Amino acid sequence: MKKIVSIIILLAFTFTLKAQEKELPPEGTTPKGFTLPKKEVVTLDNGLKLVMVPYGAIPKATINITVKAGNIHEKEDQVWLSDLLADLLEEGSVTQDAKEIANKMAGMGGNLNVGVGNHTTSLSTSVLFEFAPDAISLMADVLRNPKWPESELDRLKNDMKRNLSISLTRPQSLARRDFYAVMYPNHPYGRLFPKPEQVDSYALDDIKNFYATNFGAQRTTVYVVGKFNKNKVKEAVTNAFSDWTKGPEDSYPVATPSTNNAVQIIDRPGAPQSTIYFGLPVIGPSHENYTALDITNSILGGSFGSRITSNIREDKGYTYSPFSTVQTNYKSGIWYESADVTTEHTGAALNEIKKEIIKLQNEPPSKEELDGIKNYESGIYVLQNSTPNGIIGQLNFLNVHELDDSYLTDKVNSIMAVSPEDVQKMTSTYIKPENMTLIVVGDKKKIEKQLEESLEIKEDIKQ
Repeated sequence: MKKIVSIIILLAFTFTLKAQEKELPPEGTTPKGFTLPKKEVVTLDNGLKLVMVPYGAIPKATINITVKAGNIHEKEDQVWLSDLLADLLEEGSVTQDAKEIANKMAGMGGNLNVGVGNHTTSLSTSVLFEFAPDAISLMADVLRNPKWPESELDRLKNDMKRNLSISLTRPQSLARRDFYAVMYPNHPYGRLFPKPEQVDSYALDDIKNFYATNFGAQRTTVYVVGKFNKNKVKEAVTNAFSDWTKGPEDSYPVATPSTNNAVQIIDRPGAPQSTIYFGLPVIGPSHENYTALDITNSILGGSFGSRITSNIREDKGYTYSPFSTVQTNYKSGIWYESADVTTEHTGAALNEIKKEIIKLQNEPPSKEELDGIKNYESGIYVLQNSTPNGIIGQLNFLNVHELDDSYLTDKVNSIMAVSPEDVQKMTSTYIKPENMTLIVVGDKKKIEKQLEESLEIKEDIKQ
């Protein structure tokens, strides 16, 4: 038996050596661009748009009804009111309750989802292709004829307060709350969480008024992607929406983010970790430099192989999951680095983040490093657009940010055109530590002195 095991080990070792002697695989070719599937757009007299995209071989249709109304339209005393509105939409229409709707959707092979974001409220489902017209009619009924059951309001508000309470026990939520409040002091973007008493104050009339003020045909787009009968889908949308009131025109309040070097500590005595949010306002997706900035972010901290991640995660072991991002908002954006770092290394981690930024300001990346990031981002981009939901997400992104289709079809070429010098320029132009806001959730007694020391950028760091 020992002899047999020895022979197996020897063979495995020999095989490994042979494998190592083989040539490396050839380099990959230049990434191919994204081809937007042919779409048909129909606009009703009241302004509602139907976008149809035949796509794929699976006999299912993905349907998304998006209204350009969301958290961005909430006033200072209405935080999460649009979320409460969406919760009530899920309770049914004047003709059918939530259970009836769920059963009908299940019979079509799908289920109804209602979601709210900063810029939109959406109803979505994916059903067997022959049921697409029926699903559209059902979803239109829910959107146009909400039941608004007052009997469910207290339950939904209590659920909301419970979720709020849980969220505010998390350091990441606390840091995000205060970071965005500093970035957008006079805009809905800066109001992430309501107070419990604010939720208590919401009445049914508040929800109805918000709906009447912000919902209507002119702000609505119906996306249908997948397999479906075009004529039947057009007929279903026309029958369901042609007599809907126009409602308000598209309108997003443009934000003016704050640029400063504010520092704030949210004290959590005894915390073993510090949660860092460190960033500043940058450009939005409609700006000509946005793609180059996005690639710069990927090199700096936005991908698993990025410089900041390699530094404070792999090399130093200060944190497990750091990341940076370019948060896209309407006509504006924010770049920030976020990380949960060990308490004793809070200042050191911040120093390393700044060092990596300053290094990229002073010296462009190598062609090899940049090519790796560009190939990675191009591949991820195309993969993201390979499903019906991905296509709808991209089309809706264009709609919200008022971009042309060329933004999607030229994206890979734009990525591949970014040069090392562009990356250096983007870092120098937009990512400036001296203008950044810093929010830290942690043990104030243990981190305050660390932060005071790290916020002084030493001369040797600049070199």
